[in-house]
Amino acid sequence: MTVTVSPRRRRDIVDALRRGTVPSNGLDVLAVGLRRFEGAVDAELDTVVGGGAVFKAVRGDYGSGKTFFARWVAERAKQRGLATAEVQISETETPLHKLETVYRRVAESLQTAEFPPSAFRPVLDAWLYALESEAPGEVDSVLERRLASVSQTTPAFSAALRAYRSATGEGETAKAEGLAAWLAGQPHVSSSVRRSAGVRGELDHFGAFGFLQGLLTVLRDSGHPGLLLVLDEVETLQRVRIDVREKALNALRQLIDEVDGGRFPGLYLVITGTPAFFEGAQGVQRLPPLAQRLATDFTTDARFDNPRAVQLRLPGFTLETLGELGRRVRDIFAVGAESPDRIATHVSDSYIDELAAAVTGGLGGQVGVAPRVYLKKLVGDILDRVDLYDDFDPHRDYKLTVSGSELTDVERNARTQRATSVDDVEL
Repeated sequence: MTVTVSPRRRRDIVDALRRGTVPSNGLDVLAVGLRRFEGAVDAELDTVVGGGAVFKAVRGDYGSGKTFFARWVAERAKQRGLATAEVQISETETPLHKLETVYRRVAESLQTAEFPPSAFRPVLDAWLYALESEAPGEVDSVLERRLASVSQTTPAFSAALRAYRSATGEGETAKAEGLAAWLAGQPHVSSSVRRSAGVRGELDHFGAFGFLQGLLTVLRDSGHPGLLLVLDEVETLQRVRIDVREKALNALRQLIDEVDGGRFPGLYLVITGTPAFFEGAQGVQRLPPLAQRLATDFTTDARFDNPRAVQLRLPGFTLETLGELGRRVRDIFAVGAESPDRIATHVSDSYIDELAAAVTGGLGGQVGVAPRVYLKKLVGDILDRVDLYDDFDPHRDYKLTVSGSELTDVERNARTQRATSVDDVEL
């Protein structure tokens, strides 16, 4: 495979894999096994660009690539001009039953093709510039027309936007910053700033719906046709108290219903979770109306899964696809390496396959758990050393070691069940 990446994309990809994390961009060159989803995802993105709204649930076991898939979709969304936001659902930091915290994280993680997180303030300023460019001298009337629908449901958002425009135009920097923070859902904005806009209190769960609607309006008027919002790791809901879990599941149902009801034109909402979350007694099945909305037939062969369905099943990795991914990473690394010829010689296709088998064997033979550790070892232990040291030969000088301290809980549990049939593979 011939890999063409810019130096910046290469650096972002390699640095992330070296840390053991999913890269934030450049995922198109790493996408293994996702071709089956391309047509459906692109069609749904086109729907969003055209003013529609889409909801999608993505299921997969640990290591199947849920976060990778979500960021791969985000890259395709940004290519169409959409803004994106990724929110990790957490019992303490971002509880789903408190949508005001979710909205706050949306504003904090908001990014566009031009601006990294947080792009919230640049988007606000682009919105103001677009209004003034469209109708010089008539900004007030244009502003009122654009905010008419938002004013009906969330007048406080519209009032704060008007005040933000005035503060920006009059050079009141501190007031403008405070109002931008309040519009982003941040707590503890000074009462004097809120009084200047005629708004009270802080954002609550129900107000978050209106603020999200307002954000979509601002994005659309500033040149971004919509927002891809990813709620990652919703399976954490299974570990919270029963009352909190039921509130969170109901909040998710409300959000899906609002998307289906047309309240959020330009929103592509994606949630990710494990099969246990979607099928188990502690997850979606606890709320029958939500279970009905997400019901998808997975009884047929995975080859015939419908990529247009409300719920997608990620196939996960096999040793073959893990090896293919490793070869792509090697080729990307070699593009900017000091010694690309030595990398081609010492890190052959067969060696990459051997490493995949060895790492998988060290993790109980569970291929689905192996990708993160495998890629981290490949980049940090093998490719870097081959590139840095003339006399380093991984066949001779490297012995795979996997310490418990570098593993996640899921990886550590898999390691305790290691399969002897693969574990003894020698590099």
